[in-house]
Amino acid sequence: MYAALWHVLPGPWWVRLVILLALVAAAVYGLFVWVFPWVSEIITPQDATIGG
Repeated sequence: MYAALWHVLPGPWWVRLVILLALVAAAVYGLFVWVFPWVSEIITPQDATIGG
């Protein structure tokens, strides 16, 4: 899959690397802005205590 993505991207290797890093940054940004807040509303954390 990664090899196919690498071959689909245009340009020399350094342009491909920049495009790939931009795509990864966009995916991480999307996770932090939309996905993680949405999931945090659905999942309620349990109160946990460590007894000793």
